[in-house]
Amino acid sequence: MGGVEWELYGWIMRGRQRRKILKALNKPKLPTELKNEAKMSLTNVSKVLKSFRARDIVKCLTPENKTGKIYALTVKGEKLRKEMVREG
Repeated sequence: MGGVEWELYGWIMRGRQRRKILKALNKPKLPTELKNEAKMSLTNVSKVLKSFRARDIVKCLTPENKTGKIYALTVKGEKLRKEMVREG
């Protein structure tokens, strides 16, 4: 169908940190960039990214790097972000 997965959208909207990270991922970013932009601890950013990866919302573009990993939204993540930004 190509639409938004509403159950997943609801899960994101119920979490303030999840909303902050999704909103901040307007382009591929490092966790430290997300930390600064979302005003969260790096530990919390990492937890959100891990849960997003498990749900295919983000992907790591540099999985071979020990540090300096870059994360970007998947197609599913882009749809969710677009819906969230649209709603304000």
